[in-house]
Amino acid sequence: MTNGTCASCGRAIDAAAKVCPYCGSDPATGEKVVDTQAILQEVFHPREISTSESVLEFARQRQGLVIIGSLLLAFVVLAGIHQIISRRNDVAVANSPAVPLTEITDMANQTRTAAPAPMPELDFPYEGQPQRMRTFIVERGAIAPAPPAPPATATSTQPPPAGPAPAPATTPRRPPAR
Repeated sequence: MTNGTCASCGRAIDAAAKVCPYCGSDPATGEKVVDTQAILQEVFHPREISTSESVLEFARQRQGLVIIGSLLLAFVVLAGIHQIISRRNDVAVANSPAVPLTEITDMANQTRTAAPAPMPELDFPYEGQPQRMRTFIVERGAIAPAPPAPPATATSTQPPPAGPAPAPATTPRRPPAR
């Protein structure tokens, strides 16, 4: 039902409208009825923000641009550092002759002048009984092995146990009553 027009802005509006929705004036006379901008400013007070807050708000609204800009800036800084190092390396001269990288890394071209050192002879007096070797192992919380048991009769063919001796059973102490 838009058969009316506004006398102020000339747009087609509803004939029953008391105020033009486009310009805010009376559609019949064209005079301004309500200053909508003044009402908006009065109702919705614009908040005063500092410069740093406005920069952060800009960054929040345009996150993609900020990320791309940061990556470009990092690339430019790294390219600049690379240029500085490359120019310094072009100018710097070593007193020794250049050594090809293949001579440093190619193991086939290198001669082996020193043979690996042989393992020293470890002479432990265990007399063929590995149970005695346990006395040489010292570590935190180690329990001394029990003395060897007298040899069993000649009919027994079982070897002595190779594991550590079991810990003696103890009863927990109770603290004295006060």
